[in-house]
Amino acid sequence: MRHASIRPAVISHVHPGSIADEVGFEAGDRLVAINGDRPRDLIDYRFFCADEELTLEVLGKDERTYTIEIEKDDDDDLGLEFDSALFDGLMQCNNRCPFCFIDQQPPGKRETLYLKDDDYRLSFLYGSYLTLTNLTPPEWDRIAQMRLSPLYVSVHATEPDVRSRLLKNERAGKILEHLAWFQQQRLQIHAQVVVCPGINDGEHLTKTLLDLVQFHQGDIPTVASVAVVPVGLTRFRPEQDELVPVTPQKAREVIAQVQPLQQTLQQQLGTTVVWLADEWFLIAGIDLPPTEHYEDYPQIGNGVGSIRLFLQEFEVAAQQLPGQVPTPQRLTWVVGNAVEHAFQPIVQRLNQVDRLQVNMVALASRYWGQEISVTGLLTGEDLLAGLAGRDLGDGVLLPSLMLKHGTTIFLDDMTVEELEQQLGTPVIPVGSVEELVAHCGAAHWDELASASL
Repeated sequence: MRHASIRPAVISHVHPGSIADEVGFEAGDRLVAINGDRPRDLIDYRFFCADEELTLEVLGKDERTYTIEIEKDDDDDLGLEFDSALFDGLMQCNNRCPFCFIDQQPPGKRETLYLKDDDYRLSFLYGSYLTLTNLTPPEWDRIAQMRLSPLYVSVHATEPDVRSRLLKNERAGKILEHLAWFQQQRLQIHAQVVVCPGINDGEHLTKTLLDLVQFHQGDIPTVASVAVVPVGLTRFRPEQDELVPVTPQKAREVIAQVQPLQQTLQQQLGTTVVWLADEWFLIAGIDLPPTEHYEDYPQIGNGVGSIRLFLQEFEVAAQQLPGQVPTPQRLTWVVGNAVEHAFQPIVQRLNQVDRLQVNMVALASRYWGQEISVTGLLTGEDLLAGLAGRDLGDGVLLPSLMLKHGTTIFLDDMTVEELEQQLGTPVIPVGSVEELVAHCGAAHWDELASASL
């Protein structure tokens, strides 16, 4: 265990009424060890805390060291949250993928935007994707011993030369060996394939998908699901990167290539296994598959079925809409232009409420240099350019997925407060379908808007 690199875990929050609260923990205290073991990360913390009797070594905000003994049931949570899930530092990526979004950003923004995560622990905890190219033998052993499954793996191609070309890393060619290891250990992965036209599409894509499907067998299929995603490019990407954007024609080709395989798998295995991200249909201008196609949404994090799920959730939440709002309201709902057609039924339903008018403004991202943009990539600069000079009514409804989690900061470092000030209009972040419906049916929009300023 790498004790020298493990820093004490900084406590960011203590849940009221929890064991930790009763003991006297405070935000800012630092957890050093549990029963003599120094946790490397949140995984270790949870594992060590499973014991009924705990001896905690804690470094208080006063820089004094305390020893705290706790007796609890084995399934009781202490009620602590930390400022990071990793106490010994982030395992960064050692690949040079030309399509990596991190390298397609302008310089000079907040430091965290440039961190290249390729950490299996974040994959297990939060579903982030990794390539498996930077793991040492002890890390492979830890994955097996602690049964860290499922992990989320960026495969992109199974042919060694194609994957090595994509990742710019010779070790990338061992992906089939790695999948065989997961199969031997009876551990699972969810895979993604980012399609780069001219590199891993066509016959290479077919080869990759068929190889991955071979690992979907048995009571614990090694490859639980596969998401096929179009490459996303920005105007900041490196020159001479071999990449070309996905055109509507290319999107239609990929859909036509993958859908017959999906049908065959559904007939043979009773599940689709391979999924097309919603973006393919948005780019192609083709209607999305029906809700039942997405089964239990195994690749929702990759945007597979997210629009259908949003529409489905809206139908339920819309039952709470009033027939009429107390005072006339005109609201602007801003989204990426990729979903403009798909979200028309939502706007039509909202506008059935008497004295409520919701105007959807669908924007492309000038900041990233994209003609078709998903909502989550819109920046403050995009919104300012797209909304300035418009009659925005009583306020702007802003999907909070444009913002850094838990903050009001856009990807270009502009804040919601700065956008509000420049537009001269209240801007209300909306985090869910329920919040969208609640704000549109609010009895006192003027009070809600005032609270946001």
